[in-house]
Parts: sequence; structure tokens; C-alpha cells
Amino acid sequence: MTFVSVENLSINFRIYHDRSPSLKEYFANFFKKKSPTVSTFVAVNNVSFQLSAGDRVGIVGHNGAGKSTLLKALCRVYPASSGNVQVEGRIAPLLEIGAGFHPEFTGRENIYLNGSILGYTKSELQGMESDVIEFAELSEFIDTPVKYYSTGMYMRLAFSLATAMHPEILILDEVFAGGDISFMEKARARMHSMIDKANIMVMVSHDHHLISSLCNRVIWLDHGKLIADGSPDEVVNQYLNAMTKMQ
Repeated sequence: MTFVSVENLSINFRIYHDRSPSLKEYFANFFKKKSPTVSTFVAVNNVSFQLSAGDRVGIVGHNGAGKSTLLKALCRVYPASSGNVQVEGRIAPLLEIGAGFHPEFTGRENIYLNGSILGYTKSELQGMESDVIEFAELSEFIDTPVKYYSTGMYMRLAFSLATAMHPEILILDEVFAGGDISFMEKARARMHSMIDKANIMVMVSHDHHLISSLCNRVIWLDHGKLIADGSPDEVVNQYLNAMTKMQ
């Protein structure tokens, strides 16, 4: 059974306010036992929600609202400061374009490197290799080191790999940013195909039209707090109206 359960989740980061000391100042402060000035930033603040198979969830909010931090908590990148995250199902995280790619490796080599990071076996990667290359439209450049790839080429390869095997849970963070129109249409079609197979999808995007077209539920975060959780039209309109009043 595929599900995601987030209960009273908070994620805190320590912020150091002292400027980087010189070597002399460091030793002076060390012998004085002077501690650096530290404060706590609450990136996610007591958030709870449940996801089950078939959910297509978009997360909206201003920059710094905690959206990407929440996604990374679902993928076990960030541990919970308090509360609990429970995930049942295979996750394919696409959090950063080209994350896990080695710049000196070719696109083909990075399929195996990044694929192993995503949890695929060598035999699974061999089976999906041709599909990944074809979908990404990179046949001509697949044996070129990815340090020569454009941002769009990075995105196409990363998206193609992450969506090649219909994971049970797909996590997307602004994955469609920077793509050309023709590829975005292909990517949306693939997303709809994956959604039809009842996988959970959680995505962050500033493209509200994209969220409305792909999602059946939207969560609005503001300063780490869950403000609303409901239908795309309802929550997106609430968020946009709130943003308009702040301008």
C-alpha cells in the first residue's frame, strides 16, 4: 500500500550571525569561551497531512515558505526536528536539475550513476537506457560529458531518468522550469500517464496553470505553516488573492 503520512512535522535550521572570524579572533574567542551568536529558523512549522494512492498534490507558497524543505523531508534528505514522516512506497525524487550528475561523465554514464542513486539496479538501468535517451532527445549528445550540457539538456535527462520506471511516489521541484515547449508537452503527457497508474505525485511549482492541470489537490504553505489544503482552484485562488493584497 502506497501512502505518505506527515504528522506535526517541524524542521529547524541553526543560523550563525557572527561574521567569519580571523584566526586571531578565533583563538581569542576560544580562550574567552565566547560562543557564536546563533538563532533558530523554523523552515517547516508543525505541518500535518496524509497522501494516498492517486493523490496529485501541488504545493504553493512564496519563496522561502518551506516548500522545497518539505519535499526534501519526504525524501529523507532533511531529518525532522520534531514530528514524524512516514513513507510507504518507492520514491523517485527530482528535486534539483542534474543533482547527482558528475560533470566529467557522459550523459550515458550519468544515467547509471544517477540511476543507482535513485535506487535502480544495473539490469533495470540497462532495460530503460534506450527509452531515457530517446525521450530526452539526447541521442546525439549522450556520449558527451554533461558539463557541456545546457540547463535544458540537464533537465530533459534528469526528468527522463526519474520518470522512466513509473515509481510509486514521484517528488518534483520546479522540474518543468527552463524546458522548451515541445518537451514540456511530452513531459506533461508522461506525467499524466504516470498519474493514471495511481502513483502519488507531489510537486512544487510557481506555474499555477501547470499545478491546476496536473493536480487534484493543493497545499498552501506560508512561513512554514500549512495555511490551506484543498481543491486546486480553491487553494490557488486563495493564495493568489493573498499575494495580491500584499503588493
